[in-house]
Amino acid sequence: MPRPFKCRHVWNEPRVVYFKPRGIPIVDLEEIVMTLDEFEAVRMADLEGMYQEAAAQKMNVSRQTFGNIVEQGRKKIADALVNGKALRIEGGQVKISPVSLVCVDCRHQWVESVDPKKAVACPRCGGVRVQKEERMDSLRRRGRHRAHRCRGHILNRMDKGGH
Repeated sequence: MPRPFKCRHVWNEPRVVYFKPRGIPIVDLEEIVMTLDEFEAVRMADLEGMYQEAAAQKMNVSRQTFGNIVEQGRKKIADALVNGKALRIEGGQVKISPVSLVCVDCRHQWVESVDPKKAVACPRCGGVRVQKEERMDSLRRRGRHRAHRCRGHILNRMDKGGH
């Protein structure tokens, strides 16, 4: 009997979810789908330069699983670039984790799940100059953030009303 699937935590959703070679109509392209957990693993390993152990812990998976996820993501990116395929980022068995935000105008801090396509306004003053704080670990240690169990649902752009 296989092990139960652990839900993977994703901290950053992509701002752009579709990439294609320029000058080729979409109908003529083969498409590759990269899941949100693969996107997050490649972002943390390659863009942020995180060690696999730390990144795996942040995603709520083992180091070996993280290595497998990042390898799959890299292969999909390479396939799209080398073979001129379109790349769509969506889906996967993930939980979008909340981030710590601070208002630049009034310095109010709060924790919220953020949609990168929408502007975030401060709940206190209504200001839109909001910055993300990277130190979620300090909030957890002080008990201001409670982790929620992942229900193991599959998150697709269509579930969120997207295309």
